[in-house]
Amino acid sequence: MKPTRLAAAGAAALGAVTAYDLTQRDHAILRNFPVIGHLRFVLERFGPELRQYIVTSNDEERPFSRDQRRWVYSSAKLENNYFGFGTDNDVENVVGYPVIKHRTFVGPTGATHPRADAHDPATPLPAAKVLGGPRGRRHAFRPHSVVNISGMSFGALSGNALTALNRGAAAADCLQNTGEGALSPYHRHGGDLVFQIGTAYFGCRDADGRLDLDRLVDVVASAPVRAIEVKLSQGAKPGLGGMLPGPKVTREIAEVRGIEPGVDCVSPSRHTAFRDVDSMLDFVEEVAAATGLPVGIKSAVGDLAFWDELVARMAGRDRGVDFVNVDGGEGGTGAAPLVFSDAVAYPFRIGFTEVYRRFAAAGLSDDVTFIGAGKLGLPDNAMVAFALGADLVNVGREAMMAIGCIQAQKCHTDHCPVGVATQSPRYTRGLDPTLKSERLANYVRTLRRDLLKVAEAVGVPHPALVGPDDVDLADGVRGAVSLREAYGYEPGWGVPGPVVRDSLLATLAEGVAPRAVRR
Repeated sequence: MKPTRLAAAGAAALGAVTAYDLTQRDHAILRNFPVIGHLRFVLERFGPELRQYIVTSNDEERPFSRDQRRWVYSSAKLENNYFGFGTDNDVENVVGYPVIKHRTFVGPTGATHPRADAHDPATPLPAAKVLGGPRGRRHAFRPHSVVNISGMSFGALSGNALTALNRGAAAADCLQNTGEGALSPYHRHGGDLVFQIGTAYFGCRDADGRLDLDRLVDVVASAPVRAIEVKLSQGAKPGLGGMLPGPKVTREIAEVRGIEPGVDCVSPSRHTAFRDVDSMLDFVEEVAAATGLPVGIKSAVGDLAFWDELVARMAGRDRGVDFVNVDGGEGGTGAAPLVFSDAVAYPFRIGFTEVYRRFAAAGLSDDVTFIGAGKLGLPDNAMVAFALGADLVNVGREAMMAIGCIQAQKCHTDHCPVGVATQSPRYTRGLDPTLKSERLANYVRTLRRDLLKVAEAVGVPHPALVGPDDVDLADGVRGAVSLREAYGYEPGWGVPGPVVRDSLLATLAEGVAPRAVRR
C-alpha cells in the first residue's frame, strides 16, 4: 500500500475514533480529550506492572492510594472489586493499623436478620438513631442510609456533577448535603437533602447578607429537605471562609446564592447570626421551631473549650443540637491554602473522639446523632468511625470519584478534566449525569453492603453495634491496643444505649419503610 493510502487510512481511523469519543457517554475523559484520553486507560491497565518495577506501590499515593481508588471505581461500575494474592499493606511496620476482630460465634446483640443479606448491594442499612427524635422535632426521621453525601456546593462542583449526585442519592435512598452554596436546580432531581447554612447564608440571606429566616423556611419547603446543618467550619479549611473567584461566579450561581455575578464571592470566617454557644443554641432552636426540621452543626475540631461549653449548656436538655457532624482536618473537597489543608484542626479520629467523649461523659450520646466525615468512604475507615461512636458517615471525595473524578487535584483551577469540579463547558460536557448517577448509587450500595459484611463478621447485625473493643490498633508485629484503650473510652461508650439499640433491632426486623414515604 502506498504511503498516501496508509496516511489516508490512518487519518480515517483517527477520525472514527475521535467521532466515537466525542459522542460516547461512558467516559468523560474521552469526551473531553478524544484519542489521547485512551492513554489514561492504557496506563491504568498496565499501571500495577509499571509501578511494581519502576514507580510507586499501590499504597503510596495520597490522598487516595491506587488500591483505594480502584475499589471505588470498581464498586461504582459493579466490576470485580476484590483483590488477590493477599494484602500489600505494610502491616508489619505500620503503627496504628486498624484490625477488626471477627467473632467465631454470634455477638451479644444476636445474629444478622435474614432480610439483611450482606451479599445484596440493595440491602437497606438505616441509621441507628432517629434524627431529631430526642428533641421532639416535628419532622424527625430515621435516615434510611448510614452512608450519605457530604456538602459540596454548586460553584465548587458543576451542575452536571450535582445532578448525578442527586439522582444517585435518590436511587440509593441516601441523603445529599447541599453544601453552603445554597439549593440549586441541580439539587432538585428527587434526592433527599440536608440544607447547609454557611457563614454567608447563601440562598437564605437578605440584601445585606444577613440570615432571612422567612426565606430559609420557603427554601426548605420547596424541596425534599430533611434536615438543616449549620456549618461552623470544614476540614478542608477550618476557621477560613470560602472563596469563589469572580470569573467562576456565573449569573446562574449568583442567582442561586443571592449575590452579584462576576464578583469575588468571599464567605466570612464566622457567623453573624450568633456570637457564642449560648446564642448559637438559641439560633438552632429558632430554626428548628420555624421549619420543624432537625438542626445540627458541622465543624472541624480545634479549640476544645467550645465543645466543653456546648455539652455543658445542653446538659439541661432544654436546648440542643440534633446532630454533630465532625469533619476531619485531613482536608476534603474544598480548595484551601496548604497550611490549612496540612496543619489546621485535628485529624478525624482524634477530633471525633474528643467530641464524642465529652457528650458520652455527660450522658448525652444517645440524644445526639454523630456524623463523621474525612476519608470515611472506604469500608475500613468507616468501620473505625462506627466503632468510635459514629451513627452516619458522609462521603465527599469518594462520591466524586464514583462519578468520574480521577484525583487530578485541579479542583482549585477550574480545569477539572472530567467536569466534576469546574464550571467550564469545555469540561462539564463530558460528564453524563444519567450514567454517573447510576455509578454513584452503585458505590453507595456497595459500601453499605461491605459495612454489613464486616458487621456480620464481628457477629452483630449493624455497623453501629460494632464497638471500640471490636477494633484494635496494631503496632506492627509488636502488639496492639483496642480503640477503647487508645482513646480513653469508658465501658458502654461507642455503641448505642439499650433503648436506641432495641429500637434499631426492631427496625431491622421490620425492614426499612419505602422511600416514597415523606413528611
